[in-house]
Amino acid sequence: MSGPLIGVLALQGDVREHTHALLASGAQVVPVRRLSELAAVEGLVIPGGESTTMDRLLKVFELYEPLRARIADGLPVYGSCAGMILLADRILDGAGGQATVGGLDMTVRRNAFGRQVDSFEEDLDAPLLGAGEGDAPLHAIFIRAPWVEEVGPDVEILATVRSGPAAGRIVAVRQGVLMATAFHPEIGSDHRVHRAFVDLVLAHRRREESASAADLEAARVMRRG
Repeated sequence: MSGPLIGVLALQGDVREHTHALLASGAQVVPVRRLSELAAVEGLVIPGGESTTMDRLLKVFELYEPLRARIADGLPVYGSCAGMILLADRILDGAGGQATVGGLDMTVRRNAFGRQVDSFEEDLDAPLLGAGEGDAPLHAIFIRAPWVEEVGPDVEILATVRSGPAAGRIVAVRQGVLMATAFHPEIGSDHRVHRAFVDLVLAHRRREESASAADLEAARVMRRG
């Protein structure tokens, strides 16, 4: 099976770093700046950057509503840091008028860990990402990061902060074909988060192919009848 075609939203942020991590995880990768590019991909990464700037540029490039429509139609999407904010249905401490494309039933707090000078690194236990008790912990880099204040019943918590004043805060989630992290896994050589997203996109492809085959078979049966 060929690697899935995954786009990286290339309006602002860590585009190059996500591209390298996805390629190392077996995906084919294209930058996404236009509607035709968005329409062609099997999955999408929304990188870290500045969430208010990305919100504005999505509208300038006329991608805001098409992206919301593709998410509603089942497009697998992974968002890191600012991407997590953009995927959240609800946001706290947002800039005036800041909106999100939504999709993840959660509330995030923007800049929850503080400003740039408050950036930090921490090892996380994230067994669903292959970073559990018997595996090396997942080294996470937080830069002006959000955290998740609350999640809906269908949201799976993938990782929380282990220690310090923010211990227990949710920093990685998944709901269906949507994933998000408050940290930046694209920085460094640990690609477990990106491999998990590539696997998610491939699983979605297999479900789509199976559904298409079932529809074709149903149509053949109806014609014979």
